[in-house]
Amino acid sequence: MTLAIVCTHKDPSPWCEALQQLAPELDIQVWPDVSDPAAVSMVLCWKHPPGVLLNFPNLQCICSMGAGVDHMLGDPALPADVPVVRLVDPMLAQSMFEYVCATVMYYYRDLDLYQGQQQRALWLQQLPRSMGSTTIGVMGLGELGGFVAQRFAAMGFKTIGWSRSSKAMTDVSCYVGQEGLAAFLAQTQILVCLLPLTDETRGILNADVFNALPRGACIINVARGEHLVEQDLLEALASEQVRGACLDVFQHEPLASTHPFWGHQNILLTPHCSSITNPSSVAPQVMENYRRLQHGETLLNRVDLQRGY
Repeated sequence: MTLAIVCTHKDPSPWCEALQQLAPELDIQVWPDVSDPAAVSMVLCWKHPPGVLLNFPNLQCICSMGAGVDHMLGDPALPADVPVVRLVDPMLAQSMFEYVCATVMYYYRDLDLYQGQQQRALWLQQLPRSMGSTTIGVMGLGELGGFVAQRFAAMGFKTIGWSRSSKAMTDVSCYVGQEGLAAFLAQTQILVCLLPLTDETRGILNADVFNALPRGACIINVARGEHLVEQDLLEALASEQVRGACLDVFQHEPLASTHPFWGHQNILLTPHCSSITNPSSVAPQVMENYRRLQHGETLLNRVDLQRGY
């Protein structure tokens, strides 16, 4: 049995090294240099070329090289009868929390306002708020979103969450579905998007959502660029309905040098770095699924293709 790595926008070398350390006997081949496609039983994927997976006639498992799977599900030729799994890793969740915490504190302690004052040589103190009077709203309460929400609640922030399906979390008030969205948004001063990208969530960060937030709310998008309607955000910033936005993900990456986001004084940009998969950390999970595949056992973290996550 052969494990193949099919990826673009990622260096496969650290993945090969991490897997080989755990299983020196494992036959790992990197696309497009796969000597015998018929021998491939499992594929590690990241933004694979559409249709390429059909070249492996005996494929039994497709594994994302990250927590998200939308990069795979967008392939109309994705083999419908092959299980898809994703990576769930405590290091990914912790890394995501650290990034979101840094950006929440940036807005919570008014560092964005002070940065603007510095540019105008303006010496003006802002009266700080308390954590308990600041509401963080997390959209998406899956592995990453749920972890982030609970960590903020433990810090003392008023934390609320919204998701498609019902959730129950300690110290986090949870809202569900379209019927709960308005009440969730009306309270949210700092909005964190950690939703999976599906047909239902594409474009969800739009004018309707921005206008439903308290005036002067802040936006943090660390999910997918396709969640955001870019022109709606620019207009919400211009009207000051939204005070500021931190964006780590974009519809087209890397972001074009001519994009208006680059020079916008109220947008903080980072290059999709909020939570980067560490091959050494997730290699044991990949190998466990490889072992389960060999023995006909239930795979870890299997994706529901109908729900998209």
